[in-house]
Amino acid sequence: MAIQTIRWDKGAIKIIDQTLLPNKLVYLKFRDVKDFWHAIKKLQVRGAPALGVAAAYGAYLGIQRSRAKDYNGFIRELDRVIKFIGSARPTAVNLFWGLDRIRAAAVKNKKKPVPEIKKALLSEAHKIYEEDRAICRKMAGYGARLIKNGDVILTHCNAGALATADYGTALGVIYMAKEQGKRVKVYADETRPLLQGARLTTWELMREGIDVTLICDNMAAHVMSLGKVTKVIVGADRITRNGDAANKIGTYGVAVLAKYHKIPFYVVAPVSTIDFNLPYGRLIPIEERHGDEITTIRGNLLAPKGVKTYCPAFDVTPAALITAIVTEKGIFKPDEIKKIR
Repeated sequence: MAIQTIRWDKGAIKIIDQTLLPNKLVYLKFRDVKDFWHAIKKLQVRGAPALGVAAAYGAYLGIQRSRAKDYNGFIRELDRVIKFIGSARPTAVNLFWGLDRIRAAAVKNKKKPVPEIKKALLSEAHKIYEEDRAICRKMAGYGARLIKNGDVILTHCNAGALATADYGTALGVIYMAKEQGKRVKVYADETRPLLQGARLTTWELMREGIDVTLICDNMAAHVMSLGKVTKVIVGADRITRNGDAANKIGTYGVAVLAKYHKIPFYVVAPVSTIDFNLPYGRLIPIEERHGDEITTIRGNLLAPKGVKTYCPAFDVTPAALITAIVTEKGIFKPDEIKKIR
């Protein structure tokens, strides 16, 4: 893939500003952790695996200029940075997974001088980045086995290269199927309220020469009823031990429709997205966004001023509605996910 969503660049984090796509392809550099926190909060960088990478680099960014003299002072400072970054987005478990990896690296190197601990943390962040790239390819390889020549796939939100360090989760499966010579078509839900499907998924797929048709979220049922969809493939931001999966708001509704129309519904996500500490989906903290995301689009008011809003960013699809979950370890039924541990 020619898209580099996030990378470390000479002492700074470099990302694509996804809020400006598809109209502008702009790269931003961050040298201050507070500014980067806002980039995560504003969805300038987003997507569960990408947030894992962002968390790792963000943690290092926050302590690279630390003047701590010993490990105890350093770890206290690192913990403050980790807590701060973790407050940006509560639902995507990869964010916390990346932070945990960085802290574990600090503890592992606690007997070394502070400059050496810093080097170890940056090395761990690079490792997380490279691991994500490899994991995306592995997931794509497994998932492509589910794709037949001529399949028409419906997807929701964006789970492509823009949501990862490389290639993608749900869209990675489609990219791999194409590389294998399979002919596929895609219906992309617009994904209200922030239109990640309309703005990001269609942009990615068109760049890759994949036949994609954009539809409004409320058109999915009609398209399915006409027999135009053979599979649904989505990503996830957190999967619980029983196989429930949180993803961008609207995914649950798509899963209900797929079940009714007897269409296979697949979730593609790395093992790092599985929260083995949570037994089921109702315990997943659901991020609520500002009502402006419903009432406006890029500053244009759509609703009366002062109207009450409710804006959850995610919903949870019960395991019973999921046909299978694709990971870098293989393809599993939802109730088999706990065996991965």
